[in-house]
Amino acid sequence: MSTLTKILIVLLTLSSIFLCGIVVTYVANAADWKKQHDDLKREYILAGEDKKTAEEQLRQRTNDYEELEKDLKDDLARLDSKLQDLQVEFTNAEREEARLRQEVTDMATVVQTANQTAQQQTKLFEAAQAEVAKLLAERTKRVQKLKETEDLLIEKMVQIETLVTEKKRLIEEKTELETRLAKLLKPFEEGPTIPTKPPVTPDKGKVKPVPIAPTAIALQGLITKVDLKNSMAEISIGQVDGVKEGMQFHVARGDDFICDILIVDVDTETAVGELKLTEVTKKQPKAGDKVSTEL
Repeated sequence: MSTLTKILIVLLTLSSIFLCGIVVTYVANAADWKKQHDDLKREYILAGEDKKTAEEQLRQRTNDYEELEKDLKDDLARLDSKLQDLQVEFTNAEREEARLRQEVTDMATVVQTANQTAQQQTKLFEAAQAEVAKLLAERTKRVQKLKETEDLLIEKMVQIETLVTEKKRLIEEKTELETRLAKLLKPFEEGPTIPTKPPVTPDKGKVKPVPIAPTAIALQGLITKVDLKNSMAEISIGQVDGVKEGMQFHVARGDDFICDILIVDVDTETAVGELKLTEVTKKQPKAGDKVSTEL
């Protein structure tokens, strides 16, 4: 075997060892990327389930609140009607008392002027006094009943205030969950860093936003909150105004165009979207800027 052949064999052996090291490094890096992708996907699914659970709890609490509020309003209406009836009865009782007192006065005058009918008039006077006492007792009962009705009204108002406080707390919890979800979605919107070597799994491309369907009427609103760190913003219009996921709004301040917002989550009266900042303008969006589906 010649010296040249030996040298070629040694060089071939070193090249094989070098290539094996490169393959091992590549496979290890590819496995790490796949593990990170699986972990992020699992966190995204868990965050979505948490959001659905929170929204279901909010809807259930809202329905319970609306039913209880309706029942309380019905009770208040019935109590108001009953209170009016009691007031009418009380007025009638006062009139009857005045009439009876007048009768007693008339009877006393008859007693003084007619001695022959003194005994009869005395009996009528006593009967009238008994009737007055009865009316006074009835009046006391009705006043007490009116007081109980007022106490019940106060108790119902306290219950309504408690329900309103609970509703505000649920809305704050929902807002916090939406913020957490937006932060978890941010890595998927930006996409992972492209490796220097081709990955093991073929790249299927980034997810593209759904094309925006044209609307007959331009939707307009204002920016209420801005999170520049996560490139997110909240607008003052929502599902009741016709806002849907995938819609794109243009942000303007006066006659200056600022940026676009792609809606990713829609609530009843508000919506949250991703800021599409460009290099055309150096201005940053802020609360109070106008948003519209048309420039």
